[in-house]
Amino acid sequence: MKERRWYLVYTKPHGEDLARVNLERQGYEIYLPRVRQRRRRLGRVHYCIEPLFPRYLFIHLDTVTDNWMPIRSTFGVTRLICFGMDPAMVPDELVAALRARENADGLQLLPTDRFKRGEKVRVKDGPMMGFEGIFLARSSRDRVLVLLDIVGRHTRVNVNVDQLEPAG
Repeated sequence: MKERRWYLVYTKPHGEDLARVNLERQGYEIYLPRVRQRRRRLGRVHYCIEPLFPRYLFIHLDTVTDNWMPIRSTFGVTRLICFGMDPAMVPDELVAALRARENADGLQLLPTDRFKRGEKVRVKDGPMMGFEGIFLARSSRDRVLVLLDIVGRHTRVNVNVDQLEPAG
């Protein structure tokens, strides 16, 4: 009876591609979800393709017939993720859900922003709680730029996106 399951491989820093290529050469089935990221370098914006989970990739193994020993010594691999002595299994549904979110190029389609530029928002948590303002832009993965009316002056404030809710 075959028991193919997904497991997690922890790679060297920036070694996901090296690990993927070397594991695939050995005949292992590998899944490395990728995402297109916007980066700013030297004042210029550029886009690059990066792993969705830096330093991790998924490997599909049979608990009975596959040889697990070469995995640890594969170039680019640090170790197989384990809980105690047992390798950590990843639910098949998780990998299927990740694959379902891919576009035609094999890149993850991340959820769209909750707020649009110019939308009225209210800070629901933190030191600015209760202030209302205008959503300007996303400044990073978790932070957004909001124009708040503080004591009659418009002030740009960088807050966590989870601290906002639609106003009114």
